[in-house]
Amino acid sequence: MVRDIGFLIFPAFQLLDLTGPMSVFEAPSLHGATPYRMWLLSEYGGAVKSSAGVDMLTQRVDEAPPLDTLVVAGGPGTEAAMESPALLDFLRASVSSSRRVASICTGAFLLAAAGLLDGRRATTHWRVAAGLQRRFPRVHVDAERIFIQDGPIWTAAGVTSGIDLSLALLEEDLGLEVSRTAARDLVVYHRRPGGQSQFSTLLDLEPPSDRIRLALTFAREHLHEPLNVERLAQVACLSVRQFGRAFLEETGQTPAKAVEQLRAEAARVRVETSAEPIEDVARAVGFSDPERMRRAFLRVFGQPPQALRRTAREGSEVLDRTTTSRRPHATAAR
Repeated sequence: MVRDIGFLIFPAFQLLDLTGPMSVFEAPSLHGATPYRMWLLSEYGGAVKSSAGVDMLTQRVDEAPPLDTLVVAGGPGTEAAMESPALLDFLRASVSSSRRVASICTGAFLLAAAGLLDGRRATTHWRVAAGLQRRFPRVHVDAERIFIQDGPIWTAAGVTSGIDLSLALLEEDLGLEVSRTAARDLVVYHRRPGGQSQFSTLLDLEPPSDRIRLALTFAREHLHEPLNVERLAQVACLSVRQFGRAFLEETGQTPAKAVEQLRAEAARVRVETSAEPIEDVARAVGFSDPERMRRAFLRVFGQPPQALRRTAREGSEVLDRTTTSRRPHATAAR
């Protein structure tokens, strides 16, 4: 069975949000299979320029065949695209006619503007996650995830996480081995789980044993709980001594160090994208007190939480000013 997959773009879309997922769905054809037909779509059809200045030739959305899956790119042009009634109507119709609808990075704003994310969990790039939550309070934004599935709707944090999401879609369609082969062909990890933190420095770890992977996954999902080596060893079904030795061999660090790092990474997302008091953040991710979290931040990031929060706010203000200054030009261009 050949599945039709549509990719929706707009002026000033992010090129990798498109080409990353397309490369994943193309990968099976390298081995003689033809499981997908891909359609590049835009509101008016014709050439559409990416934010990098590269033109992509598209068809109009009303010329699209019935789609199995629709993938919506993000990029600087998202704000203008959100003002298009035709695009929003197309998205609303797609969620009924297609098996799946996915967004990459700020493409989540388009889904939210069409009402597709109301009452659902979703993610987007960490820099704009707080803005997505403010503008669309009915969306349950989780800035810590690289991708999320909620029913037929999938959202990815952005850029390379679109590849992770697409590998998961490929696995859902064609099975684990096809997805693994695609990852090898693309020379990417197979695969970062959707629940992974956007910031995790453990993303590049691929423990060879299922038991250590299971312990790491358990730790990520239970950061707010006590995570001593005894508990993790129990999850891995190993003795404490066996677990400690295997964990160090496969990850290059002790369980305690890894847990501290995971907690610091989860805390960083909340520090940079919310106004939560530092004390509340520390408690939410499992640090016993703010001072312990501060020391962990210094070890992992080289800066205390307050400094990272200030930097994030300054960057957000610059981004807001830039977006505001561009809006009249974007409107005139349309």
